[in-house]
Amino acid sequence: MNFKKIFITGASGCIGHYIVETLIQETKHELYLLVRNRDKLKIDCNARPGIHILESDLREISRWGEILQTIDVAILAATAWGGTQEVFDINVVKTIKLLKLLNPEVCENAIYFSTASVLDRHNRLLTEANQFGTDYIRSKYELLSQISRMRGLPQITAVFPTLVLGGDGVKPYSHLSSGLPDIVKHINLMRWLRADGSFHFIHAEDIARVVRYLVDNPPEANGAMRKLVLGNSAVTVNQAIKEVCKYLNKFNLFGFPLSSWLVEVLIFAFRVKMAPWDRFCLDYRHFTYDNPVNPATFGLPSYCSTMGDVLRTRGISRKGKVSLPPAIEMSAVESSH
Repeated sequence: MNFKKIFITGASGCIGHYIVETLIQETKHELYLLVRNRDKLKIDCNARPGIHILESDLREISRWGEILQTIDVAILAATAWGGTQEVFDINVVKTIKLLKLLNPEVCENAIYFSTASVLDRHNRLLTEANQFGTDYIRSKYELLSQISRMRGLPQITAVFPTLVLGGDGVKPYSHLSSGLPDIVKHINLMRWLRADGSFHFIHAEDIARVVRYLVDNPPEANGAMRKLVLGNSAVTVNQAIKEVCKYLNKFNLFGFPLSSWLVEVLIFAFRVKMAPWDRFCLDYRHFTYDNPVNPATFGLPSYCSTMGDVLRTRGISRKGKVSLPPAIEMSAVESSH
């Protein structure tokens, strides 16, 4: 087997924990983990040889230029979430700097984590994401816009996670998973409502399985960026509620439609202030994409593919009780600042 040198950012985030654990347990690749605070990394990094902790910040990425020149695969999962200047510095400037430090003659695959929020329903860049998106979303849009025009970079696989689940009390929870127990608490009200909308989701364990496959199966060396939306098949909001009710043994045969005009009335009546991106999402409703990929796409077993799996893997019993510890962190990928 050809052992590879893999450089990973964002290892202490939710997705990062699953990726690193999978690569430690299932491969003998040499891993270089760039983390700002090694205490946030809850994985046994002494489980085998070949695991290196680089306690540093993306702002100091030039410090690791010599190592980056020898890297076969880079997995870029770190991000910054808030503060316009900081978000663009980390998510755009320093990420491009890292990509330029890789040797395109050596690095066969740079796996870059974006977000499905920057794509339209046909996997093209969504103009509204740049117009109305949060700083985080606009920075991801800007990074893709810039690197699509650049030359001399290694082969890039851009992955676009949809709604991310994950966390188990040791690994940090994603935003969505941390809020699931509260959603279950309100299921007695939600089961009587109907809404127009649809979405994809994917568990961080399944993301890790896909990433491991991508590590072992790099893209063709043709210079074109490979783009993969990470998610299970789309589900409607009503279908999701129905499946959750079935899992929790709740009655769910009919409901009251939340029409757009009623939502507008409620927003006006309660003087709800909405950010431009929230307003766009409310109107857009169907966040679906062409050809989403998950482990099954590559002939691998999936960990979480149904709404029942979503609740089960979060430790929620059929009686609505939560058996897993409370969330210890609410981020899908590590904030690198």
